[in-house]
Amino acid sequence: MKVWLDGHLVDKQHAMVSVYDHGLLYGDGVFEGIRVYNGRIFKLKSHLERLAASAHAIHLTLHYTIREIEQAVRETVAATNMKDAYIRLVVTRGAGPLGLSPFTCPKPATIVIVDRISLYPPEMYDNGMPVIVAKRPRIPVECLDPSIKSLNYLNNILAKVEAIEAGVHEAIMLNTDGEVCECTGDNIFLVRGSRIVTPPVSAGLLNGVTRLFVMNEIAPACGFDVAERTIRLDDLFTADEIFLTGTAAEVIGVSSIDGRMISEGKVGPSTRRLVAEFKSRVASNAPEN
Repeated sequence: MKVWLDGHLVDKQHAMVSVYDHGLLYGDGVFEGIRVYNGRIFKLKSHLERLAASAHAIHLTLHYTIREIEQAVRETVAATNMKDAYIRLVVTRGAGPLGLSPFTCPKPATIVIVDRISLYPPEMYDNGMPVIVAKRPRIPVECLDPSIKSLNYLNNILAKVEAIEAGVHEAIMLNTDGEVCECTGDNIFLVRGSRIVTPPVSAGLLNGVTRLFVMNEIAPACGFDVAERTIRLDDLFTADEIFLTGTAAEVIGVSSIDGRMISEGKVGPSTRRLVAEFKSRVASNAPEN
């Protein structure tokens, strides 16, 4: 297995960064998770645009151009010879002296990992996934812009710990106003009749690439209207169906929340239609833009 590290493809066991890298010391950096379907890199342009925006937001000047990073991603995918894979693209602040100042690091580190990922057990895609509501709220928008996909995921990790301790794989996170925001690694949608509803970005969520793909392409193709509006817990418990989206998760139905059944405790028919449409599109001709 090869990893692209600052201009070179190196063996996985030799892909290392300095212990003085501010990405390690302070979570100072940005990343993207990207899928490869049948040899095509799904929404690569969208992911690279978001990477550049995240870097700009934290005053991180990329060492390589977006075109060069794109070529690095394609080179790494080709080197793995995998038709279906998961890409982790990381840009850290780079090595520098101890201390919080980001401007003491002369050069960021750029890393491309291509590997396999299995976020949830396969049977949950058929039978639905139980989730809980985390007690820990999402970091407020005023404290950290959710559009920045940074290396610091501790807020999400601690909510994930709640899920694991409850015996499930995922947790729904509320914002500090008690509104539904997102899950620890996925965006959330509810189905009511022929309408699909998802929280607005202003609730404090990451505007996922797969989220937008489902909203703008998959759902309309299946005959659904999609709306963004404030969602509270009562809205979830009265929904016909609930599903989650994410690059790693793809599209997965929710069977219960805190032990209360959703869609009779199984994947609902609307979610199954959306999953089938999603799989059909990415398998046949996954869009790269």
